[in-house]
Amino acid sequence: MAIDTSPAPSPQAAPSSPAAPPAPRPQNPRLSSRDRLVLFVLCAAQFMVALDFSVLNVALPVLGADLGMSQSALQWAVTAFALPSGGFLLLFGRMGDLFGRRRLFLAGLALFGLSSLLATFAWDPVSFLAGRALQGVGAAAIVPTGMSLLTTTFPEGPQRDRALGISGTLLSLGFTIGMVLGGVLTDTLGWRSTMGLLTLFALIVLPLAPGLLRESRTPDRPRLDVPGAATVTGGLLALIYALSTAAERGFGGTDVIVTLVAGVLLLAAFGYVETRAAAPLVSLPMLRRRTVAWGNLGGLVTFSMMSTVVFVLTLYLQEVLRLSAFETGMVFGVQGVLSVVAGVCAPKVIGRFGARRTLVGSLLGQGVFVAALLGIGESGWSVYLATAAVSVASMFHLGAIVSYGVTVTSGVPDREQGLATGLVTSTQQVGITIGIPLLGVLATTAPDLLSGTRTVLATDAAVVLATAALTGLGLRRGRA
Repeated sequence: MAIDTSPAPSPQAAPSSPAAPPAPRPQNPRLSSRDRLVLFVLCAAQFMVALDFSVLNVALPVLGADLGMSQSALQWAVTAFALPSGGFLLLFGRMGDLFGRRRLFLAGLALFGLSSLLATFAWDPVSFLAGRALQGVGAAAIVPTGMSLLTTTFPEGPQRDRALGISGTLLSLGFTIGMVLGGVLTDTLGWRSTMGLLTLFALIVLPLAPGLLRESRTPDRPRLDVPGAATVTGGLLALIYALSTAAERGFGGTDVIVTLVAGVLLLAAFGYVETRAAAPLVSLPMLRRRTVAWGNLGGLVTFSMMSTVVFVLTLYLQEVLRLSAFETGMVFGVQGVLSVVAGVCAPKVIGRFGARRTLVGSLLGQGVFVAALLGIGESGWSVYLATAAVSVASMFHLGAIVSYGVTVTSGVPDREQGLATGLVTSTQQVGITIGIPLLGVLATTAPDLLSGTRTVLATDAAVVLATAALTGLGLRRGRA
């Protein structure tokens, strides 16, 4: 049965029947000192992973010259991390449910720190790409287990809403700050400092985590669904490889077509396997929950479409308006500040209007202000329009991030929180990965960059607005 994500009615408005009293949400969102430390550890780990997605982008040309990597090989600096970080999320989320989320979270942190150190001191392309791939494996362990530790530590209601608001803010802020910080570090200390920064984060978080986090796992110990794990992991790896490679070379390459088809077939096989597994990796009844299905659709669209906006605006600001890398970073710095404001406000909005309405309203707002970017041109005032519109769109984007996380995890028992948060985090990683290849190519292959950018923005806004309408209808029908 679908779960209603709107706030529980007050005692005065509750039904009079004593047989089915509403379950009240906890009304005190204040966190204890220990809870704040737990939240700091979990959010710092998520921020570290988000930072890794973007901090290296500006440094790629310098990195390639230093390590002797060709221009075509530089895409692997990003793909080597994206493949395992997205491909192993569902598997590690379920392993955390079965064998201990705290244990897997700590192992992921340790691996992430060591692999970041390897990447920092890499002596050739092979050692660097090995470090990036191991970073991705560590991230795949950190993200779903960290999210499930958060949702099992903080009870459903205002406390969890607030915790997810802070986590979502830092996730979005980490991606944005990485773009700015990567350029500053590369210019001042060299590209290796970008990887050294991640090592430093791991060294700060890892010693604090064991004493603060409590072990969490399912009470029973079912066998791991090996066929399901193999097909979903292989399917996600193939799909992410195809889309990441298409972002660089287009969809015409043989390897892109083969891996794209293989990814779709493996994911179809995964669906078939799960209908017959005694202990499935993904609970099909959970996927039938409207909150899970429609919430994840909203999350997938908000991540994929906003990452595309950031990508094309970065090209537009530097290539059309001729802004420097520092000036471009300042535009996204404004976006980051307003994202923090949105992260603080999102839990209060959810408490007032419910997660369903907040998700739909946030998608509508994101779509409207992305559409406002269609007014950009070649004149100098366009930088002010771009800054204002992308910043406000990002505020709504943050509202969508927090509310879809609340929507998907609401009403899910603790024993399945790893599975639910594995779906949430898989949606995040796949969304970040697929948006740029699917739409960004429209900007880079257009006759001129300005017209291509407008085409991408128009398509982006239309997709977000259509998803808002569909999600609103789907969640409304599914209210309990």
